[in-house]
Amino acid sequence: MSEPLNDAPDADTDASRDIADVPAVEIINTVAVHLLSAAAVKCGLSEQGEDEIDLAEARKLITALAGLITASAPELGDHHARVLRDGLRSVQLAFREASPFPDAPGQGPGEKWTGPVS
Repeated sequence: MSEPLNDAPDADTDASRDIADVPAVEIINTVAVHLLSAAAVKCGLSEQGEDEIDLAEARKLITALAGLITASAPELGDHHARVLRDGLRSVQLAFREASPFPDAPGQGPGEKWTGPVS
């Protein structure tokens, strides 16, 4: 067996150990918040506003977020799921407002999972 070139801990092993200690609810919430934040930026809700609007990208992010929240809501519990649903609804409405040609009710991003947003 060859010896490691240095005695620094293996980063992959450390990351695996760290993530093993994190409850699933926290991981799901973290991923959801990242999707929500990215969707908000792509809908023009950042300081740069319209300079960062990319509705094609926002649609993907919102749809992924809606699927994640819908699928994980029973595991998250009402407290966590409600906050995420509120954020999701906000970016869905922001998307609708930013779109020059709004989707028909029920056809917007994520509405397959959430139902029509108005």
